[in-house]
Amino acid sequence: MTNIKTYNAISSKGLDYLKAHHYDINGNDAPKGILLRSQNLHDEPIDDNVRAIVRAGAGFNNIPVEELSKRGIAIFNTPGGNANAVKELTIASLVLAARPVVGAIQFANDTRGGDVSLRTESNKGGYRGTELAGKKLGVIGLGNVGSKVANTALALDMDVIGYDPGLNANTAWRVDRHIVHARSVEEVLEQADYVTVHIPLEEKNRYFIDADKLHLMKPTAALLNLSRGGIVDDEAAKKALDNDQLRVYITDFADSVLFDNPKVIITPHIGGSTIEAEDTSALMAARQLDEYLTTGNIVNSVNYPDINEPFTTKYRVGIIHENVPNMLGQISKFFGDHNINIEQLSNRAVGNYAYTMVAINDFTEEQQELVKTALDEIPHVILTRRYVNPRI
Repeated sequence: MTNIKTYNAISSKGLDYLKAHHYDINGNDAPKGILLRSQNLHDEPIDDNVRAIVRAGAGFNNIPVEELSKRGIAIFNTPGGNANAVKELTIASLVLAARPVVGAIQFANDTRGGDVSLRTESNKGGYRGTELAGKKLGVIGLGNVGSKVANTALALDMDVIGYDPGLNANTAWRVDRHIVHARSVEEVLEQADYVTVHIPLEEKNRYFIDADKLHLMKPTAALLNLSRGGIVDDEAAKKALDNDQLRVYITDFADSVLFDNPKVIITPHIGGSTIEAEDTSALMAARQLDEYLTTGNIVNSVNYPDINEPFTTKYRVGIIHENVPNMLGQISKFFGDHNINIEQLSNRAVGNYAYTMVAINDFTEEQQELVKTALDEIPHVILTRRYVNPRI
């Protein structure tokens, strides 16, 4: 049985799927795959037998992607698995930004003596808020979460302006036609009464909302970050709040610089913490891991290109290699030189890496053993794996 290492934050739905497909969970053998949520792998040794790591969630900054990519380890996430949960908390945060609900609850609980009902009624005026209807929401990032937030905000009678630097046909289909597409992030920041950020944390996006961008916002505006810690420069946000250049900041990521600030609301990274989201993400993660280990198909990888082809031949070989010229020529020549007939060849590249999948029917044991070792000797090939179709 193939051993899979998991961490205790993984929902039982994912574990049940793997067990049903005859995987050994946290056994004694070296694992071929790792499933995790928020476990930090940056300081953990990753066994040489590991072929794939799947994060049950969208973010993957807890995984040393660059280092593992060089070792041929495919890294996956589960985009959209917790999108609805994060959307709902974002909408709740919009309400909290418009209405002083937190303070009002504390006031109601602190009221003592006399006619409590009368005292709360007569003193509630200090907790007057505004309505979301008619206000403009700026959504930065129109992916799985951002598009849901934008569409839901329309149903709340808000005007919505969105910006996504990677806007493509799939994104365009997800968002309502009444959402205005901004040409720049600056356009969103200057116009919006509420700004919510839904982009991944990558080095190029660290402190995406910095002091300069905060300066563009209305002093009456609210900023929401339920994406990732580090997307907003919290130090700059605090200064903007202190200087009345920003009205309120709500974040799902605790930072000590924000503590005890009456204009800040912090939640403890609970955006995706619903039973439904955890089950959905864990099941997606388990299926993607199983698909890669048994067929070589790559779906939702964060470091290698996706290739998802029907497994219709008896064998296939998956080759992870660097994205350099003449790799296909060398790979094809290798198979030809060893009299191995290629039924189909698929290739895709992203960034520094490429993935080539070779479909084969006639594949002797001697040829298979040769492919296991000799193909890896081609310069710039990182890892080669053979897959057998159990249905043929």
